[in-house]
Amino acid sequence: MTTKQRAFLKGLAMNLEPIFQIGKSSLTPELTQAVAEALEARELIKISVLKNCLDDSRALAQMLAERTHSQVVQVIGRKIVLYKEAKDEKKRKIQLP
Repeated sequence: MTTKQRAFLKGLAMNLEPIFQIGKSSLTPELTQAVAEALEARELIKISVLKNCLDDSRALAQMLAERTHSQVVQVIGRKIVLYKEAKDEKKRKIQLP
């Protein structure tokens, strides 16, 4: 992903609300599966890391990206933004520059 594409996705992510929260139990297989399904449906998602989660946000973002085969757009504080292009061309909503 180029810096121009990443900047474009960051702009889109500014208006998104987090749809998942990572809490005390950290990354569970169920959460990972749910994130993968959401990425397939939406392409760009925002995740919030709660204060009771002891893991580092950047490490969590990296692990989630590896497990869901997505890309980390940004990590700001306790917010993670992930992007994964939809497999089906008809379902693609985001056209990268």
